[in-house]
Amino acid sequence: MRILIAEDDPKLLKSLVHIFELNNYAVDGVDNGVDAFDFAFSGEYDGLILDIMMPGMDGVTLLKKLRSIGITTPALFLTAKTEIYQKIEGLDAGADDYLPKPFSTGELLARVRAMLRRKDNFTPDLLTFEALSLNRSTYELVYQNKTQSLSCKEFQIMEMLMQNPTAILSAEQLITHIWGWNTNVDTSVIWVHISNIRKKIDLLGASVFIKFVRNAGYTLEVTK
Repeated sequence: MRILIAEDDPKLLKSLVHIFELNNYAVDGVDNGVDAFDFAFSGEYDGLILDIMMPGMDGVTLLKKLRSIGITTPALFLTAKTEIYQKIEGLDAGADDYLPKPFSTGELLARVRAMLRRKDNFTPDLLTFEALSLNRSTYELVYQNKTQSLSCKEFQIMEMLMQNPTAILSAEQLITHIWGWNTNVDTSVIWVHISNIRKKIDLLGASVFIKFVRNAGYTLEVTK
């Protein structure tokens, strides 16, 4: 998958390029809207990640121009909280999603994966542990044709646990993955989300449990 990132903050742009390259994307990064338009005009990208406020051309104007000439590449906006009206304008202009700053690496990657799946109409992307599945397209737990929807944070926790089914993940690891390094989120927040996930697994009747290992963290286990 090839991604174009347009962000005028040089440190953030460098970080974003690094994140996506680590996750096996081919990435081009630009720091202004004019260059972003020229790159995106090629049509060689599977997805666009656009800052709204950029020199030369803002992200909303950029996307409107691309859509007007038939460029349908999926686009996600990175927005500041003060740009509410621009979020709406951007979605109306043809954006597929937006993500407010500051954001976590995990949520950014999850949103981009979802955006790219919608583009190509992929078959459901499932993670499975025993007979319990996590649908990464719909954020749902699936067991014997029954489903339970997860919130964004619940999904990210469950995704990390199912990607590492034999590992014990500490609350700190989960917090860093979901909220990023610079956060004041307390470990009790993880406990609340996991409690909610456990209830949803119980409603499905699945023989899977999120086990707490004292002084270590959380892991998936098959119930007897």
